[in-house]
Parts: sequence; structure tokens; C-alpha cells
Amino acid sequence: MTTQAQPSATAAMRLPRLISPPGVYTPQNDTRMLARALSCEVIGRSTSLLDLGTGSGALAIQAARLGARVTAIDISWRAVWAARLNAHLSRQHVIVHHGDLETALRGPSYEIIVSNPPYVPSPSADLPSRGKARSWDAGPDGRALLDRICDTAPSALRPGGVLLLVQSALPGTEVTLKGLTDAGLRPEIIDRARIPLGPVLRSRAAWLRRQGLMGAQSWEELVVIRAEKV
Repeated sequence: MTTQAQPSATAAMRLPRLISPPGVYTPQNDTRMLARALSCEVIGRSTSLLDLGTGSGALAIQAARLGARVTAIDISWRAVWAARLNAHLSRQHVIVHHGDLETALRGPSYEIIVSNPPYVPSPSADLPSRGKARSWDAGPDGRALLDRICDTAPSALRPGGVLLLVQSALPGTEVTLKGLTDAGLRPEIIDRARIPLGPVLRSRAAWLRRQGLMGAQSWEELVVIRAEKV
């Protein structure tokens, strides 16, 4: 069983400079929030951790520095190579695999699963198979990956294990909490922050408002959810 201290929403979390080639998500506020939450977990040499959708490998490298035995996976080959290179340059041992969500959760179980999945609502129901939008587009309600994680991640957690998940409030925080509860986890929001709308959300603001996913605000709320398997 893992334990944790509460992260501070105002605490700074400095991430290493990493290589993020075109089409690979560059670590941003959500990455820093999740890294901060990760640093509050009690992690030792025997802690097995999965970074689900690793991107540049920022969270995988952070977990390795904390002492975890880290496996990372991403559906993008470009992200896989970026994560491997960044782990090498950071002198951290991280096993990086290419695969999708089902592949990642079909193997061994883990004590911690950490994920910063795509969660931005998109006018298209078809998820992009390439390009930078692949890092954030998640269908019209933003839940294409979130719902799958809620359904499948619990089976890959050991008893007492923890899922750390970051998302925007736009796809519905309560929906995620209910999905994780229904899957047998005990979820809670451990961190939240309001940030200015970025270029993607600004470009979609009118559509998001028509869909009832966003009001007139010029900010976005990010939340970190910690869900323990009981």
C-alpha cells in the first residue's frame, strides 16, 4: 500500500529540460501538477510504476529519480523514442514500450499508475492518429481516453495501489470520480489549479460554449485525482 502527503497547489515543481520533437507533448502545467503529486507518494526501490501515455517521458523520469521501477508506454513511436532518449540523457533507467492502453494494462500489475492522457474536447469524434493534436484531442466530450482508463486501469493495480490522473474539468471531474468509484477505487481530488486558456482552447471556445462544456470564463481548471484500490 502506498501513502501520500497532500500536494500544495502553489508549490513549484521543476521538471528537467527534455527533448519534445514535433507531435510529442511538451511538459506543461498538468505535467508539473502530476509530478508534484507523484513526489508526495512513498516510493522505494521495490515500487513498480507504470507511466501510461508517457509522451516525452517527463513523469517516468521523475518517478525513476524517486526510486521507482518504471515502465512507460505510448502509442506514438515518436514519443517512445523521445522518452527513451530523455531517460538516457537523464541517466535514469526507464523501460519504454510502444503500445496502446489495452497493451499497457494487459501485463503485470503495478503499485502506482500515473497518466496525463488526452482530455481536450474536440469537434471530431475521430481521434487523430498523428500530429500534435494526438497529444490532447479526446473526442466531443473529452472522455475518449478518460473513460477507458477508469474502466481498465483498476485491474492493473495491486491491492492498495494508486492511480494518479490529471485532467481538465471540461470533460467532467465528477464523471471520472464516479467511474473510478464504480471500478472499485477510492478517488479524491488532491490538487487543482486554474490556468489561462491556451491556444487550443481559445480556438475552440465558441464551440465549447455551444456544447455547454465551458462558460464565459477565460481560464481552465485542472485537477489531479488520486484513486486507491481498496
